[in-house]
Amino acid sequence: MLKAGLATAVVLAAAGGGVFWMLTEPDRVEAASLPAHTPDVANGELVFHAGGCVSCHAAPNAEGEEKLKLAGGLELNTPFGLFRVPNISPDPDTGIGGWTAGDLVNAMMHGTSPEGASYYPSFPYTSYARMRVEDVIDLKAYLDTLPPVRNAVADHDLGFPYSIRRGVGLWKRLYVDPSPVVALPADASDAVRRGQYLVEGPGHCGECHTPRNAIGGLDTARWLAGAANPEGRGVIPNLTPHAEGLESWSADDITYSLESGFKPDYDSFGGQMVSVQANMAALPAEDRAAIAAYLKAVPAHPDAVTRPAAE
Repeated sequence: MLKAGLATAVVLAAAGGGVFWMLTEPDRVEAASLPAHTPDVANGELVFHAGGCVSCHAAPNAEGEEKLKLAGGLELNTPFGLFRVPNISPDPDTGIGGWTAGDLVNAMMHGTSPEGASYYPSFPYTSYARMRVEDVIDLKAYLDTLPPVRNAVADHDLGFPYSIRRGVGLWKRLYVDPSPVVALPADASDAVRRGQYLVEGPGHCGECHTPRNAIGGLDTARWLAGAANPEGRGVIPNLTPHAEGLESWSADDITYSLESGFKPDYDSFGGQMVSVQANMAALPAEDRAAIAAYLKAVPAHPDAVTRPAAE
């Protein structure tokens, strides 16, 4: 009887392990499935600025040409552990110089490495999943024009259970969704739709400005309503057209702020937003206006987190 019970337990454990393995298998697209597309380096540069690649992958406070050296190494201290930003320069050994366009598509849109492992969502592929494949291909073409930098970045430093990378595959099934977050009305303008693509996709604004649950998933029911700073310093502000958000800001105010860094009250952006604004300033004026149009069109929400009295 005991032997039969043990045998049953072993079979059930094996079956459970098999189900877990299938559910956590990383998604990927094969090269043959990519659309026929001639890379457009100029568009790749626009996507580069929209995605804010410099903010995480260049050296902190880099200026001028140094901003194009994407050697990685930035450390992100979060409640889940210490994440280290990778080298995405075209160095063939320590960067992504040996990657194909398909490798970058899989990384950005599926969170899957060339080796077939899941990336941790400190890499914002939950937003990049909404991008057009052609834009990712163009981005790869532009990244290949940048200076290669040899810099081997150490792996993340995470405790159990977050150190079990395979489990990220299950998390991805819950939170990676290429569908738009906001259901726009049928008569939404082209500008609002373009703004939606930039904010929800390459701009990945929701990754910081939307609150998360206990396992790091975005609470899209409170989209862009502000959030706690994942690194523990202050609060990320509300971007919705609510009185506690951007209700008093006109679309022109938002557009000008993204270009200049100055707010309607003549204060200026601070913290992480300084780098974000510099990226936005490199976009065409019509794209900044599109972002503003979208932010004025999203559902209004009160602050998702309480701001300190000094803010």
